[in-house]
Amino acid sequence: MTRRTVLAGLFAAASVPVLAACSTGITSLDGQNTGSGGAGSSAGGVTIGTANFTENQILGFLYAAVLEAAGVRTTVRPNLGTREILIPALKGGDIDLLPEYQGALLHYLDPKATATEEGEMQNALAIALPPGLQVLPYGQAEDSDAFVVTRETADKYGLATLADLRKRDGQLVIGAAPEVKTRVVGVVGLKDVYGVEFKEFKSLDSSGPLVKAALKKGDVDVANLFTTDTDIVTEGWVVLADPENLVPGQHIVPLIADRKADPTVRKALARLGNALTTEALTELNRQVDKDKKDPEDVARTWATAHGLTKK
Repeated sequence: MTRRTVLAGLFAAASVPVLAACSTGITSLDGQNTGSGGAGSSAGGVTIGTANFTENQILGFLYAAVLEAAGVRTTVRPNLGTREILIPALKGGDIDLLPEYQGALLHYLDPKATATEEGEMQNALAIALPPGLQVLPYGQAEDSDAFVVTRETADKYGLATLADLRKRDGQLVIGAAPEVKTRVVGVVGLKDVYGVEFKEFKSLDSSGPLVKAALKKGDVDVANLFTTDTDIVTEGWVVLADPENLVPGQHIVPLIADRKADPTVRKALARLGNALTTEALTELNRQVDKDKKDPEDVARTWATAHGLTKK
C-alpha cells in the first residue's frame, strides 16, 4: 500500500468529527447563523479573527495594520480558538478574514487531498472551500508543524527522524495542543504513516509556554512546535526529520469571506504577503514570546518600518 493510499484513508477517518462540526455544529460564535450576505465590499469594515497562538495573533494585527492604511476600518478578535471554531465563525459572519496556512487548511477541508506544491495546494483550496469563502494569493512566509525532542533525548535514544520514534514504541510521552491527538498531522498520522505508538498524550498548548516548559523539564519526550518558534534554536532542540512528508507545506494565506474581498483588501494583503518573510515572522514571534511585547505593537511597528502603513 502506498503512502498516498494510507493518507487518503487516514484523512477520511480523522476528518469525520471536523466535517460534522462545519456542517451541523456551530455556525457563528454567538450561536446564530447570520449567513454570508454582502456583495464584496469592505466599506462597512472587516473583522479579523485569529487562532489561539502567538503567531496567528501577530498575523491578524498585521492584516489590520495594512488594511487600515488602505482606508479599511478593522476589528481584530484574537485568540478565538482552532479551525473547528474559526471556520464556522467565518461562514456565519462573526468574522470576515483570518490568517491561514495552506497545507493545514487544505487537509482540514479535504482530507483526501494529495497536493503538496504551493500552486497545486492553492488550486485545491479553491475547489475545497465552501461557497462564500475564498483564499487570496499566498505569501512568501511559511510555518510548519515540527516534532521536537531535546538534544539529550535525541542522543539517548538515537532519534533523528520520525521513523526513529518506533525504537521506543509505547515508552515516550508526547505533548501538544489538544487537537493534535486526533489530527493526521499529529498522533494519528504518526501512528499510521510511521507506526509510532506513544505511552501518553499530554494536552498542552500550541507551541506555547506549557508544552515548551514540559519539554524542558522532561515531562514530555516529544513536543509539537512550529518551525518559526525561536526556542527551537535557542534551546538546541532537535527537529525530527519527516522522510515520508507527513507534514504539508504551510505558506501563510488569507482566508476571507466573499462579502469583503474587494480590490482594496486584495491589494493591501498582497503587499503584506510579498513583504513578510519566514525570517521576519520568526523574529516577530520572538519579540512577543521572549521579549514579552504586545503582539499588536509588534505587528504595527514592523508594518510601519517596512512601508506598509503608507497609503
